[in-house]
Order: sequence, then structure tokens, then C-alpha cells
Amino acid sequence: MKATMIYAAGDIRVENIPDATIKNPTDAVVRVVRSCICGSDLWPYGSKPADSAPNTIGHEFLGVVEDIGADVTGLKKGDLVVSPFTWSDNTCDFCAEGLQTSCRHGGSWNAGDVTGCQAEAVRVPQADGTLVKLPVAEDSALLASLLTLSDVYCTGHHCAVSAGVTAGQTVTVIGDGAVGLSAVLAAKQLGAEQIILMGRHRARTDLGRAFGATDIVAERGDEGVQRVRELTGGDGTHAVLECVGLSPAVDTAFDVVRDGGVVSRVGAPQYTEAQAGFGVFLRNITFTGGVAPARNYIEDLMPAILDGTVEPGKVFDSTLALDDIADGYQAMADRKALKVLITD
Repeated sequence: MKATMIYAAGDIRVENIPDATIKNPTDAVVRVVRSCICGSDLWPYGSKPADSAPNTIGHEFLGVVEDIGADVTGLKKGDLVVSPFTWSDNTCDFCAEGLQTSCRHGGSWNAGDVTGCQAEAVRVPQADGTLVKLPVAEDSALLASLLTLSDVYCTGHHCAVSAGVTAGQTVTVIGDGAVGLSAVLAAKQLGAEQIILMGRHRARTDLGRAFGATDIVAERGDEGVQRVRELTGGDGTHAVLECVGLSPAVDTAFDVVRDGGVVSRVGAPQYTEAQAGFGVFLRNITFTGGVAPARNYIEDLMPAILDGTVEPGKVFDSTLALDDIADGYQAMADRKALKVLITD
């Protein structure tokens, strides 16, 4: 089968690898119908050493169940399913607490003998716990939005939920990438009254307005902080959703959050320390967030997609075939595409 391999920074290839097959009785094999490129995929795309071993890549997909192991009881061949970006049994104590990313029997794609999802097919461990059936046909117009349940919409939602966003609050979202825009959409769905999106790419911030942003702040640094403060009567916002992953964004978050507020971060942080010093302590700021347990949110978020209330699939502004995926990586790295959808 065809699968995407990353050899080094900027070196993405589609190659043939052994077909996905059942290895354990809890496995399923899924034929990939839609996958995509994540912003976090761009980190290895920009930094993987040339002397490291090539590996598969990709962690977001939906598709059709082609085969199941002997112990799989909740799925059958032909089911259309979506997968979160980690796999889990959904039965252990961590899963029961809604933390499937810490599943005692779970894991990640592209690790060990589990390959990546930018491919023609995927072996899914712990299939009963991982995969969620979709009540639509394989050619549904909703597939793009349903694919966002694999990662990006759930990640934006997790950021907002972790910040405790509730009706009537003020929220700042830092970052106009797909996760930031998803966080805007999530904050709107949770009832935020004022949503300030900090971003400077017009096409993206226009989509942010469509998703629910009430104000756009294009300025960065001290000017951006001043503008947010002006928009909030000098106080800052109750919650700040940091969706960039770089330390200057965290600094800005602490500067624009209201005293007693919450800074929530998601995505893949590219720093080891955050400057949450004595000044932040004196203001009673909560710093939270983390990797999104997407499996915990999929079934709650799906109904609004199915009835058309939300359309998170609008974050996809480019569609390519699997054979052309290298072009998608380059387009996203060059900021010519927001998020690239990959078809079978």
C-alpha cells in the first residue's frame, strides 16, 4: 500500500510499504478515505535530521473498516469511522476519567509497529475503544468537518474547556492557524460573549469572524497587548487560548489575561519553560491545557456537525491526492495553505 514517509526536513515521499493487516485480535484495518496534514507535522518537516531513519507520518483520518480481529465486537466490515489522533482501549481508569491520551493500553501512530495515517490504509490497535462510527455515507459532504474530530476541532474545544470558558465570558485566542480557528469556534459554542482573535492573515481572520470572533487584533508584542486591553476596558479577558506553541505567544497570553483568569495552551509547544514568574503569581493566573483527549469529545461534538450548526471543515482550504501530499506540506510551510485535506 502507499504511505507517506518523511526522510528529512523538507523531504516527504509517497512509497509502498507492507499492507496493513490484523496482528492482534483487538485490531481493525481501515481503508483511509480522508486524511490531512496537521500543523504539528510541520515541526519534523522543518527539522528532521538527514541522518535519521525515515518513518511514516500522519495521525488524522477517517475511513472504512476493511477487516477486524477476533475480539472486535463493536465494529463490522463496511463501517465508516473516524479515529482520534491517539489510540486507546476506552475502558481503563484513565479513559474512564476522560483522559484517553494516557490510556494504560494505548499509544500513538508512527510508533513501534503502528504506522501513520497519511496512507491508503491503517492498522488500528484497540479498535473498539478507538474508532467511532459515523452515521453518513462514504461520499457525504460532511466528511471534511467530521475529519476535524480526529484532532483539530477537538483540540480547539479542549483548549476552551480547559480554560473553563462559559456563557458571557471574554476570550482571547492567540493564533489564526487551524487550531486557533477551531478554538474560536469552540469558544463561541460554549457561549463566550466577546472573542478576540489575535492573527494577521486576512483570509484566516475572516474565517475566524465567521466562526464567531467579535474582534481581530493583527498587532503583535506590546502593541497587540495594548489593543486587547483597549478592547476589554483595560482588564484583559477571562480566558486566553494559546494556539501557537511558541514562547512569545505564552508571554502575550499572560499579558492579556484578566486577573484571576485562565491561560490554556494546546498544540505542540516548542519550548521547555514558560515565564510564569512572581507577577503572574500575584495576579492569581491559572496556567493549564495540554494534549487533547480527542476520543473523549468526539461523540459530544459530532451532533452539531451532523445538523449543520457548525462547519469546522472550513479550515481545509486545499485538497490534494495522496500522491501529491509533498506539495501540501510545502504549501502549509510557506503559509500558502491553512490546512490540507488528503483524499484517497
